[in-house]
Amino acid sequence: MPRGSSPKRERQYEHIKKSAQDRGESTGRAKEIAARTVNKERARSGESKTASRTSKQDMSSAERGGRRSGQGSQGPTYEQLYEEAKRRGVQGRSSMNKSELQRALGGK
Repeated sequence: MPRGSSPKRERQYEHIKKSAQDRGESTGRAKEIAARTVNKERARSGESKTASRTSKQDMSSAERGGRRSGQGSQGPTYEQLYEEAKRRGVQGRSSMNKSELQRALGGK
């Protein structure tokens, strides 16, 4: 973390790092993910001296994470549905599209 970081950003960094490690990322990769995420949030909120145009104009890290987790308006991704079907042993899953996977899994 950069010198002068707020306690909130320190907590955010540690939380993101721990979450990444819990997902199986290496310690180095977890630190990198946490640092990049916190630095982007600092730039978006005006806490850093310099910020790239992308950091300021792109979607926030929280929004991007929400979309990836399948909580967005379109629900889980095809890949997430396929992995769930594989886990449950759904027959014919490899030839199914997203809506067919959703139906096979008891969704919409």
